[in-house]
Amino acid sequence: MDVPVIFDRKAVRLHRERAAKTQRATTPILEAAADILLDRLDDVMRSFSNALDIGGRGIICQGLNRRKIPAITCDLSEAQARCASTPSVCADEERLPFAPSSFDLVVASLSLHWVNDLPGLFHQIRSILRPDGLFLASIPILPTLRPLRQALEMAELALSDGVSPRVSPLPTQQSCVSLLQRAGFALPVVDTETLELRYRSLHALMADLRAAGETNALALRSRAIPPRLLFPAAAHELEDEKAESFCMPLHMAILAAWSPSGNQPQPLTPGQFTHSLHDVLQQQPQPLTKK
Repeated sequence: MDVPVIFDRKAVRLHRERAAKTQRATTPILEAAADILLDRLDDVMRSFSNALDIGGRGIICQGLNRRKIPAITCDLSEAQARCASTPSVCADEERLPFAPSSFDLVVASLSLHWVNDLPGLFHQIRSILRPDGLFLASIPILPTLRPLRQALEMAELALSDGVSPRVSPLPTQQSCVSLLQRAGFALPVVDTETLELRYRSLHALMADLRAAGETNALALRSRAIPPRLLFPAAAHELEDEKAESFCMPLHMAILAAWSPSGNQPQPLTPGQFTHSLHDVLQQQPQPLTKK
């Protein structure tokens, strides 16, 4: 089946190449997101001997090193791969160059939302994981950047006859759950975290997106020079004259799932319970009532 081309992967690579030199401006955000993700490892009562970091920008590998977990970094951008303090491979994450059962841990922090074939990538990740290996990832989800998208659309509609796609589509929490289930992962868990970010101006927000390599890479994006008044008009929509800044939170889905293994706990099938709910409720102490 042909995979729809939503993102221009060449543009994604070029943006990440440029960001390797500029992303220090957004390091506090990237580090906060990485800490939220890697904190999940501290709750896992087992050790890992061979991890793969997908697109970690040199930050995830540092967290894995602190936890004494040997790791390899993989990135679409050669410059980003060189940022890692661990052995690194420059490779397209849509076609992972690793043999089946190569790793017992795969981590991806805010690096999978520019992939055209997420279902295919999840299948690959499950394949390269050993049985009972852990997949841990964070993905930006809606409503991240929704105010920016709306401001740009309203501004462009006021200036021209239509709108151009300028903000990447993002998945929802439920779609992340479906992707894990479709790929055949065991014990999938998806919860959400939010980084509350505020900006003084649209210019500051766009500067951060550019510094992090997160600007428009849609395959159907307009190549024309945008109208001169587009961004001033969008700024007028976003910025509140009565406030010093506006909110632009980063909503993340935190995915944790395991490669299937015969020694994992299995959910009971309907009718396989061993205790009656009625009996359990009858055994509960009754609340005292005042006379």
